[in-house]
Amino acid sequence: MPDFQEQITSLRGQGTHSVMTQFTDIHGVAKGKLVPLEHLSDLVSIGAGFAGPSIWGTGLPRLGARSEYYGRVVPHSLQPLPFMPGVAHAVCDGFAGGEPLDTCSRQVLKRQVARLAERGLTLWVGIEPEFFLLNQATDGQWKVGDSADTLDKPSYDLRSIHRNQALLEDFRSTLVLLGFALEQIDHEDATGQYEINYRHDNALAAADRYQLFKLAAHAVAERHGLVFSCMPKPLAGAPGSGLHFHLSLTDALGRAVMADPAGPMGLSDTGLRFANGLLVHADALAALCAPTVNSYKRLAASHSASGTTWSPVWKAMGFNNRTCLVRAMAGRIEWRLPDPSCNIYAALAATLAAGLDGMDHPALPLPQACDEDLYQRFAADQPMPPRLPRDLHSALDALEADAPLRQAVGDAFCQQFLALKREEWSAYAQHVSGWELARYAAAF
Repeated sequence: MPDFQEQITSLRGQGTHSVMTQFTDIHGVAKGKLVPLEHLSDLVSIGAGFAGPSIWGTGLPRLGARSEYYGRVVPHSLQPLPFMPGVAHAVCDGFAGGEPLDTCSRQVLKRQVARLAERGLTLWVGIEPEFFLLNQATDGQWKVGDSADTLDKPSYDLRSIHRNQALLEDFRSTLVLLGFALEQIDHEDATGQYEINYRHDNALAAADRYQLFKLAAHAVAERHGLVFSCMPKPLAGAPGSGLHFHLSLTDALGRAVMADPAGPMGLSDTGLRFANGLLVHADALAALCAPTVNSYKRLAASHSASGTTWSPVWKAMGFNNRTCLVRAMAGRIEWRLPDPSCNIYAALAATLAAGLDGMDHPALPLPQACDEDLYQRFAADQPMPPRLPRDLHSALDALEADAPLRQAVGDAFCQQFLALKREEWSAYAQHVSGWELARYAAAF
């Protein structure tokens, strides 16, 4: 084992006394505990211990050697948290019985990254986090945190940015201290909705960084009396939040292998086949990339008060075409299906598995470029490309039926995911909503 005393001394010199050992449950929620810094060596070699059945989706028993979940610290992930003085954040991998846990979503992504590395390739991912800033009234109703944020078309609204300057500066300074290379902050197309962009990274690092982004965003928003919300569509009649993945591949020499300026939509044969894998497996991918009941309120061809919606409803691909599920641009692919309620590790792992499957099936026809505004075509009642599942139940059925994708991602993980999400759908299906009471209680 390496000697961690130098790292402990360095962290202690920065005022650190504890390590936040953070893992991600199957729902994509960060969990963990605080452990004294002097135990760092054990945290790396053995891990922080947790009761396995107390964590969503581990599938671990209540007794025996495999009942304990161990989160092993990834040493290079250690860094002080500016919003928790004295605490260093650490990403953890899930282990049980001394072996990598096959229901740990970070381990699931690591397996896909390893498959890609066997081909001498690296997946680079730029993530676009969109989110709402909300608060909850005393009567329990949720509303936009900024009561003056009322424009019909609020995209790029500078007055909202000015009113919320203190909050946005807190976001900026916190993320910079955490090492984020920020690229932009803007107001999005719904009231109370923002987007913060930062530099891309390799797939695993990008997933780790997004989890750290969410951890920081929750803390900053709470400091200002608000809730950082990853709910895909909290406002009816307004656009929802996506979590678009910008995807590109490089070979061992760092050369871009998806790009070809002379190719269709600026993509190489590899890029087109990767995209084709996404389209072929799109229905099953919806379950992992859009994993909540509410996700399908976003994935609907609905009217938007702003007059614009970017929801990727139809399984099509086009050059710089935001009405398609896959957008080709600048020699890379934008995968527009995911939303911020997803488990980022699972969504990326499934996306990569589908892309690899597309690359492995050269006999499949390549996707053709869609050069139409699909919403205009839909409004004109013209024939449309196939559309994504309309609800979570259909998406779960598609994942269960897509054996090749399930096996590539990992059957153990998918079984846990399907079981929990079917329970979620069942609870929703049995719930009587206010809309139903208002429409039906005295109607007949």
